[in-house]
Amino acid sequence: IYGSLFFMAAFYLMPLWVMITTSVKHLDEIYAGSFIGLPQQISFDAWRTAWSEACNGTACKGLKPYFINSLLLTIPAVIMSTGIGAINGYVITKWRFPGSNVIFGLLLFGCFLPFQAVILPMAQTLGILGLAGSLPGLVLVHTVYGIAFTTLFFRNYFVSIPDELVRAAKIDGAG
Repeated sequence: IYGSLFFMAAFYLMPLWVMITTSVKHLDEIYAGSFIGLPQQISFDAWRTAWSEACNGTACKGLKPYFINSLLLTIPAVIMSTGIGAINGYVITKWRFPGSNVIFGLLLFGCFLPFQAVILPMAQTLGILGLAGSLPGLVLVHTVYGIAFTTLFFRNYFVSIPDELVRAAKIDGAG
């Protein structure tokens, strides 16, 4: 069974291997038809060209601005959805109030909504708010869509912390 598992894993990982080894080969070596073998000489020219000179649509400015744009989108969205999800998870788990299970169920429902069902109303809302086509609008979309998932993750974590431990921490002076 291990032999067949190894074969399936190698077969599954072969495209990744070809992609990585081909990306560090010279063009002459690629044109010669050497896809699977190791490069004779490692070259990062293709990476440099893609980073600084790659053409995308009508502009040839490389991938650097798009990578920076991804960072400017991802970092704030992850920080905000993680913070809001942590607060939601704690409140739903440790504060006992009527309807907390209903609120958790509604937030959980957000995990199962396909993005395609949400995209048109969200685009309309961004247009009304004047955020359509902007980076803050994208950050808002990713933050809102991530809240359901982070709430679920943090809620499941906070359930594992005993209430007595939280009470003892409050008695000892924790906020």
